[in-house]
Amino acid sequence: MSSNSIRLDQELIEQAAIMGKALNRSTPKQIEHWAKIGQIMEDNPDLPYEFVKQAIIAQAERDAGKLETYDFD
Repeated sequence: MSSNSIRLDQELIEQAAIMGKALNRSTPKQIEHWAKIGQIMEDNPDLPYEFVKQAIIAQAERDAGKLETYDFD
């Protein structure tokens, strides 16, 4: 992945640093996380935040190979 330099509001960076520290993310990773959520929410305005959050978690679990197949008996 390539990276680019962009200008961001200092207050946003400070808030991302605080939240990132609390959630064990770097400041840039916290901003990427917020951007990802914002993009999903804009693409799916009818979905509640909690649903989007759980979908992101489920995708991470799948990527880590931690999902089990559910058997509909």
